[in-house]
Amino acid sequence: MTLLLGIDIGTSAVKLCLSDASGGVVTSVDAPLSLQTPFPGASEQEPDAWIAATQSAAHRLDENLRAQVTAIGLSGQMHGAVLLDASHAPIRPAILWNDSRAAHECEALEAALPEIGQIAGVPPMPGFTAPKLMWLAEHAPKDHVRIAHIMLPKDYVGLFLHGNLATDPSDAAGTCWFDQQARIWSDKACAASATKSEWLPPVLHGTDIAGALRPVAAEALGLPEGIPVAAGAGDGAAGAVGIGAVAAGDGFISLGTSGQLFVTTDSYRPNPASRIHAYAHTLPDLWFQMAAMLNGARPMAWLADLLGRPIPDLLAEAEAADPGPLFLPYLTGERTPHGDAEIRAGFWGLSEGTTHGAMMRAVVEAIAFSFADAQAAMADAGTKPDRLLAIGGGTRSDFLLQMIADVMGVELGRSDAAEVGPALGAARLAQIATGASVEEVATKPEVSRWFTPNPAAAEAMSRRLKGYRALYPALKSVNTALG
Repeated sequence: MTLLLGIDIGTSAVKLCLSDASGGVVTSVDAPLSLQTPFPGASEQEPDAWIAATQSAAHRLDENLRAQVTAIGLSGQMHGAVLLDASHAPIRPAILWNDSRAAHECEALEAALPEIGQIAGVPPMPGFTAPKLMWLAEHAPKDHVRIAHIMLPKDYVGLFLHGNLATDPSDAAGTCWFDQQARIWSDKACAASATKSEWLPPVLHGTDIAGALRPVAAEALGLPEGIPVAAGAGDGAAGAVGIGAVAAGDGFISLGTSGQLFVTTDSYRPNPASRIHAYAHTLPDLWFQMAAMLNGARPMAWLADLLGRPIPDLLAEAEAADPGPLFLPYLTGERTPHGDAEIRAGFWGLSEGTTHGAMMRAVVEAIAFSFADAQAAMADAGTKPDRLLAIGGGTRSDFLLQMIADVMGVELGRSDAAEVGPALGAARLAQIATGASVEEVATKPEVSRWFTPNPAAAEAMSRRLKGYRALYPALKSVNTALG
């Protein structure tokens, strides 16, 4: 049997997926990761923790299956600043996508290069890589002066696997250094952000082979030495390949730690004012528009942890509860549509009679409302899909998917492989890199259930959506008052 291995470097876990020659999932495993928050607004991980977790997950795969792997593909969380010295050793912990320390630097970058939004596909935001380099130059100059190479998270794992410096267009897209139209590093963007262009890796298509599996990596993972490793993709683009969103108009929502509304396009369509990300796809001659929400389905897990109760129990109570309080879900700030790293989450309308179920219902509503906001921003950028597939761990909840379908007014389709997402896309990129065609591999999954919008439910939710949208400016004024 020919098997392809997809490795997805997530925020909370590393996920491995084995697919067969038909592009289907054989099995998947994962290994957990932890975050470090050395000061408020900071979010970091040790790069070598990704390698350790990859090794741990690999050894959860059957040894006989590992022996049949013929190629590897990569996916990973985007935007992370992985800084290496001349010997390819990490200089410091990686600064992640949900880190908000570089808000001031975003303003400085846009002032220095007003056309940055047109070049990079979206205005600078704190989670992007370029503003982080500006922050380091000011606040950690001893680290900044040691930089010889800058990598993205999946590409650091790729360096361990095959020994080469490389990235792909979709991951490069999320740095704020990439000229999306020309698909090359922008010297202007580098010069404006305390970055030397020679620090940045070569850009390969996600279906290009970046190198062969080194003996040390093969031994660590229990895989055949010398098998090809595809360059892979950022998690959004890898998820698109995994769900077959590889033609203009194809789209999906992703419900992981973060949230995404993603639509593939056949041309570069920037609209910086909408804060929709217009990025290069990992495949040649394709781009995509993406609404990026920092919080996704994460608020459900946050509330469950806070209350010390299982998510399924709280969701069952939420579905039975009457509408009560409202919730603003911005636990770590927000990108689309606000571009606000400082805003934080909050409940409105709590009373002595508020139950755990009512609180979870408010959280589920807020996740759905954040997708309604994303949909409105994407419409402003000229795109309005009427049918979407859904991927990510949040797709386990029928209640959540139905509510999103209702408030967006679009059909949502869930497949049996919905939770595998980017890891499956990475495996498919490996298969394409070794000779298969995009058309035969990157197929759409069979949908196990469609969630059709309920007009009556949408009408009932419309007033609550208006209230939700009033919460952001209200709590923004509180932030301003607190300084």
